[in-house]
Amino acid sequence: MSDITLCECFARDGLQHESEFVATETKRALIDQFAKAGFRRVEATSYSNPAVVPQFADASALLAQLPRVDGVHYKATCANTRAVERALTDLDAGFGVNEISLLVSASDAHSERNLKQSREDQWQRVAEMASAARGQFRMVGTISVAFGCPFEGAIDPARVMQDVERFAALGVKYVTLGDTIGVATQASTKALFAQMLAAFPDVHAIAHFHDTRGTGIVNYLAALEAGVTHFDVAFGGVGGHPAKVKYGGGVTGNVCTEDFINVLETMGVATGIDLHAMMAASQACETALGRQLASRVARTGLNPLLCVATAQ
Repeated sequence: MSDITLCECFARDGLQHESEFVATETKRALIDQFAKAGFRRVEATSYSNPAVVPQFADASALLAQLPRVDGVHYKATCANTRAVERALTDLDAGFGVNEISLLVSASDAHSERNLKQSREDQWQRVAEMASAARGQFRMVGTISVAFGCPFEGAIDPARVMQDVERFAALGVKYVTLGDTIGVATQASTKALFAQMLAAFPDVHAIAHFHDTRGTGIVNYLAALEAGVTHFDVAFGGVGGHPAKVKYGGGVTGNVCTEDFINVLETMGVATGIDLHAMMAASQACETALGRQLASRVARTGLNPLLCVATAQ
């Protein structure tokens, strides 16, 4: 049993940053490795327009050959109603995902730049997507730039709470607060999640932070202290934005899977992850991308005291 739920995002949020196409078979093997290592949620792919994000042109082909581990939620990102329809088609064919994500921005400027439409228009789109899903998937709502926007600056927490409420009204019971450009602090993280958990006890709060300024793990620990039990991570700290997006200084990598799990396990927080399998998956991710990634644990190994405790 684990105290928390980790979502491994390498295969989607990580690979969206890669300009070189990663072979479908490689993705399939990695995702299966993640699930077998104990991750109960895995971002598998995105139903993005291949002309916009070529990395996921193989979404359906990948899912068709992907083995499944019981109890694991495999997620696909959906940008519009057409994407939800594609997810339903794959589900009807017997190989679809069981979780989809819906996205809004907490700022008008970011919505216009990132989603190409106003916040209200995006909310209308999200409502249409939730209706189109017909209750066939677990839906995850994501609120980008919840802690700060590269164009508007600070975000009013009341606006974020309104967005959580709107997701809940659509039947979305898992809601992610995203620190898209890495500006959250321990204090702001703890305060915003505490407010969310108090106001919406039936909604599962998910933390999705970018480690832009090296504060990802400490902010995740603040979220944990506030009562958050769901966290998004990516092997090697990869990803964070599509390859063509450069706001946030172009450095917006995700919180590193290996390093965060190492910290949690040394704290006595059970992650449910097989640590040996995690280290093997870490190496497989570096091999897949052909370069050394940002994980410190991948270079130094797990905390040796943790390894002794695990052996005992």
